[in-house]
Amino acid sequence: MKLSELSCGVNGVVTGMSELPAATRKKLMVMGLLPNTEVTVIRLAPLGDPLQVRVRGVDIALRKQIAANIDVEVR
Repeated sequence: MKLSELSCGVNGVVTGMSELPAATRKKLMVMGLLPNTEVTVIRLAPLGDPLQVRVRGVDIALRKQIAANIDVEVR
């Protein structure tokens, strides 16, 4: 499942980000979005882009296009 498909309040674990460009993947990893890390969707913007996710206690706003390239497993 993709991160962009999760509903608000749902937890998931990142399983892969291989579809992202290397520069974008590196920036997300510096912010704490690593494989096997728990992520929670906090809320969506009114038009659905961006979405707010919580990773390791920090909230990050991600564009839906980027979130659509992050694989997660629902927990």
